[in-house]
Amino acid sequence: MAITDWPAAERPREKLLQRGVAALSDAELLAIFLRTGVKGKSAVELARDLLTEHGNLRSLLEASHSEFCNSRGLGDAKYCQLHATLEMAQRYLVHTLQRGDIFSSPGTVASYLKQRLRSESRELFHCLFLDNKNRLIVDETLFLGTIDQSVVHPREVVKRALELNASAVILSHNHPSGVCDPSGADIEITRRLKEALELVEIRLLDHLIVGDQEVLSLAERGHI
Repeated sequence: MAITDWPAAERPREKLLQRGVAALSDAELLAIFLRTGVKGKSAVELARDLLTEHGNLRSLLEASHSEFCNSRGLGDAKYCQLHATLEMAQRYLVHTLQRGDIFSSPGTVASYLKQRLRSESRELFHCLFLDNKNRLIVDETLFLGTIDQSVVHPREVVKRALELNASAVILSHNHPSGVCDPSGADIEITRRLKEALELVEIRLLDHLIVGDQEVLSLAERGHI
């Protein structure tokens, strides 16, 4: 049965308009993206097959070009459309952080960093440099690590903060293992960076660790 023959309340687009996007399942969201199904399958049925094939929505979104295009109903056009959509979402989050006080939208910070870092196979040390109103000036990856560690130089963080005339910094790095628990090295480098930044009157606001499903705040853990 075609989706157009379903009761209006069960059609993904109508459901979204009536109840909001949060009411939709992963398959229904994917069906709206797909727009059409394939012969013998509606868009929702195709979406369910794709989620089963790839394991979950995240795995599908992070699939390589060849993996994505090898799936039935997908191809270059859908791949480009998907990654354009993901990039728009990322840029929206950046613009949100640039417009106002970061601490008025901590969820946006966590969402941005999760999207930015959690899929990386190597550990990246990332800095958000802020102005005196806690608005984002720029975010940069300063250090690249191996699968389990990155070499962080406090002097380089301070130097870059001064170049940007930043008033505050939020540090972040990912744990490729997916587990957010801070290591002793994470806590120690946070202490050293805080001390180095304080010498030039720049505030260290937080150090966020990005795992597979969550973002952990060292400030909330009492380490800053």
